[in-house]
Order: sequence, then C-alpha cells, then structure tokens
Amino acid sequence: MKNNIKHSSTVYADEHHAYDALDSVYNIRRINHSECYSTSESCTNFAEGWFSRLRRSEIGQFHHVAGKYLHAYANEMAFREDYRRKDNGSVLLTLTDRCLKTQTSRDWSGYWQGNKQQGEVMIAA
Repeated sequence: MKNNIKHSSTVYADEHHAYDALDSVYNIRRINHSECYSTSESCTNFAEGWFSRLRRSEIGQFHHVAGKYLHAYANEMAFREDYRRKDNGSVLLTLTDRCLKTQTSRDWSGYWQGNKQQGEVMIAA
C-alpha cells in the first residue's frame, strides 16, 4: 500500500482490524458500523456499495474476473457508476467519442494472437 497511496492521503475505513496498521502511516477516518454508518467526517457507504456492485457484476455479467485484469473490470464498473443516471444516447455518444480519440491499446492489441498480460498490473490513480 505504501507504494500506491501518498503519505499525505486520508484513508476512510471501517473498524476491521486489518486497517489498524494504517493508523501510524496515514490520516485514517474510521466508521464503527455498530454505532453508525456515517459521521460528519467520514462515510464508507459509497465505497462499500461500489464494491458490492463490482462483486455482483462478477456473478451476473462477467462470470469470472481474473486478477491480472481486475483493473480493467474496475474501470468498466467505474464508468458504469459515473454514467448510470445518464440516458443511453449520451452514454453511447461518450463511448463513441472516447473510442475514436483513444490510441491503439498495447494491452489488448493482438490479444487473440497470444499477446496477454503476464501478471497483475498495479494502477496508480
């Protein structure tokens, strides 16, 4: 995590013990779900909802999510989340516009000829 999250970042998390080690490194805001689901300082509902939809899409849409392509699935779900309240026509125009302006992908070009990623990719936001 230290390689992918800036030291000055604020991390929002629930009370799970796995996040205890982050207290000494990051400014961490915690939510104790047995007391409340949000405070004036922090809320994890959006992130938990997004991850829930991502997990559900694996069952209902993708059927299998390979770890080395997780970033691609997450990017698709982020796009869907951003445009879920837009009408289909504007979503189609956005997709078409982005496809026409994007250069050929090194990751996906030649995929069926065996050009596949060798391992997991770490994407920095």
